[in-house]
Amino acid sequence: MKDVLPPEAKVSKHAKEVIQECATEFIGFVTGEASERCRRERRKTVNGDDICHAMTTLGLDNYAGSRSPAPPPPGDGMIQIDVWGELSNSRGNEKHGRD
Repeated sequence: MKDVLPPEAKVSKHAKEVIQECATEFIGFVTGEASERCRRERRKTVNGDDICHAMTTLGLDNYAGSRSPAPPPPGDGMIQIDVWGELSNSRGNEKHGRD
């Protein structure tokens, strides 16, 4: 958040919390729609196309197609993301007062 503000700008703790809550709600809203699509199609894995489709369905067309599809990774085409590790890193930064 600080990268887009002038260096002398101050952001209150409350403002940071509100932005975090909004971002979390937005992500949950979009992934919920994508998950519903997967459920209807009897699939267990949500992919990027599901997210883009969800954004289009929710009226976020300007953002759904803003990135061109990335080439598939070598191997089986699957990417594994360590979500718990990323959350741990993020929460660790919060505890130490880093943004």
